[in-house]
Amino acid sequence: MSSPPLSMKRRGLLIGCGALVLMSGRALAAPAAPRRLSLRNQHTGETFDGPYRDASGPLPDAMADLAKLLRDHRANKVGPIDVGTLDFLADIMEAVGQPKATILSAFRTPETNAMLAARSLGVAEHSQHLLGRALDVTFPSRLPDAHRSALDLKRGGVGWYPRSHFLHIDTGPLRNWEMFGQNLDGLFAPGVRGARPRTVSQRLQLHRALARRQMLGRR
Repeated sequence: MSSPPLSMKRRGLLIGCGALVLMSGRALAAPAAPRRLSLRNQHTGETFDGPYRDASGPLPDAMADLAKLLRDHRANKVGPIDVGTLDFLADIMEAVGQPKATILSAFRTPETNAMLAARSLGVAEHSQHLLGRALDVTFPSRLPDAHRSALDLKRGGVGWYPRSHFLHIDTGPLRNWEMFGQNLDGLFAPGVRGARPRTVSQRLQLHRALARRQMLGRR
């Protein structure tokens, strides 16, 4: 009896390593040479530095390490890993010459996402973070260039938070947005008070109103 193909063996190893690995529709074709990432989790201090996929597909040991690095650190729960999102990040880093990235947020449990959505305008109830298809990242330099590169790649969602100094990327529907404010808990324009709206439509409505107010103020 002949041995199973390498791709079949790799799939079995991925199942065995405990990481649910997603190959989204926007995942790139398998590269000729191994693809690498160098990442640090801002909250835990954990790091990953090495290849994560090769011509045969995702590397099981790397996927297990990345699943741990990108887990919901608040709940200490590991989520799925979307290889397409990793490719998205790797291509942005290559385009702007950044060898390392700092991860601010990756997989989120529903409980963590609901808590963050209640606190901030910048968190969607049905976030791609829940599916393991989103990353909030920052780089030591050239973050505005990384934003432009992410838009040019047209892989999914791109959120730009210039005052908070980070970039959101995901492999969900193609869209982009920009949020103002110093931090995720301070996304209101000066002088705005009251309870923070929680639904997506309410947050977008307020964001448009504040943007219009800023635009009129410049005239």
